[in-house]
Amino acid sequence: MIRIAISIQLSYDIDALGSDFIFNIHAAMTPQQTLISEQLDVSQDVAIAMHADALNHNRIMRFSANAGALQVNYQATVDLQHHTADADQVQETRVADLPWHVLPYLYPSRYCQSDQLHDIANQAFGSFSHGYLRVQAIRDWVLSCVTFHSNTSNEHTTALDTLTSGVGVCRDFSHLMIALCRALNIPARFVTGIDYGSDPALGPTDFHAYVEVHLDGRWYIFDASGVAVPMGLLRLSTGRDASDTAIATIFGSVRGSAPIMSVQAVADAFGVLEIPKHVTYAISTDV
Repeated sequence: MIRIAISIQLSYDIDALGSDFIFNIHAAMTPQQTLISEQLDVSQDVAIAMHADALNHNRIMRFSANAGALQVNYQATVDLQHHTADADQVQETRVADLPWHVLPYLYPSRYCQSDQLHDIANQAFGSFSHGYLRVQAIRDWVLSCVTFHSNTSNEHTTALDTLTSGVGVCRDFSHLMIALCRALNIPARFVTGIDYGSDPALGPTDFHAYVEVHLDGRWYIFDASGVAVPMGLLRLSTGRDASDTAIATIFGSVRGSAPIMSVQAVADAFGVLEIPKHVTYAISTDV
């Protein structure tokens, strides 16, 4: 078991009319991701409403804020008790046998135009044996075709744009991998989280985008960009693509600054410290 402690500080300057905020910064609670403790502090005296989605485990917060400075601080400690499986034993599921709630992750979406990637996906991966190893091959192919480079994309960049440009950040890698999986009738979804173990050369701790693929009745974790340690990924929210998993959605005139974040592995209740590491087997924190 791995215990991860995170902190997130978000700061805004709100114009005179005030603004409405929707946040998705709370740690998800899943069968293998257990919330041990959390604390939320909001600098303004606002009425906070919370909603937890029963299917994807997203925990959404919203409130209306007044003009002036606003700071949102969230801290949490989470246990990750990964389900593990031999990679060569995890199989794909026939579309006819997929649960109803998984079906939306087969369809094209705003940033993942899987309907336009059928030919590429089938030419590259159509002959592979169906299962985890085919999905791993898709991930490796994306990693070989796209170079990680900061500030090379924006909120309009799609999977097709990334395939054409050959550069991107974690969300772009994830969108392309998801689109290729869906083009092969493999359900895949976008995850926003925080990663322990990323290369310090990439800069300060930030939010991280990765992929979960539905295989053999579970959502298995893949880091499409290759910059994180998958075992150290802590999930905040999931959706069809980045449009469903924004950290903050703001309605009004607001100026924000870069988030201040930290993530660390800590000892569990028995004093045992386990550090996330790269593994060759399949891992999952959700069914």
